Amino acid sequence: MLLPVTLTACAAAALINIWLSIRVGQMRGQLKVIHGDDAGGPLTRRMRAQLNFVENTPFVLALVAAIELSGKGEPWLAWVAGVYMLGRVAHGIGMDGEGPTKPRMVGTLITMLTLLGLAIVAVLVTLGVM
Repeated sequence: MLLPVTLTACAAAALINIWLSIRVGQMRGQLKVIHGDDAGGPLTRRMRAQLNFVENTPFVLALVAAIELSGKGEPWLAWVAGVYMLGRVAHGIGMDGEGPTKPRMVGTLITMLTLLGLAIVAVLVTLGVM
């Protein structure tokens, strides 16, 4: 069975992860830090942006796949996955600033709302309410 929303979301996630990884590598080169981090500086923030992406995105992708398989995701699921990916880009950019930046807060809010919303839909689908 072809899962176009899931496949597209996975492709987007792979590209975002590559982008976040390149940003970490660039900062390592600028700071000449080969191993470890820079004790809370810009390298640490970029590393955390990537790790935060890796911590949350598998749950989103699993929920997207399960909802798509259930046939209950039309037409909104693709939009949710797309907004999630944009939120993760915003978060990555926002992590370059010190303190709570607007893009970071927007990305965090989008991530939490996406996880919560998809989890609720998954439960509703399971209970046959949706």
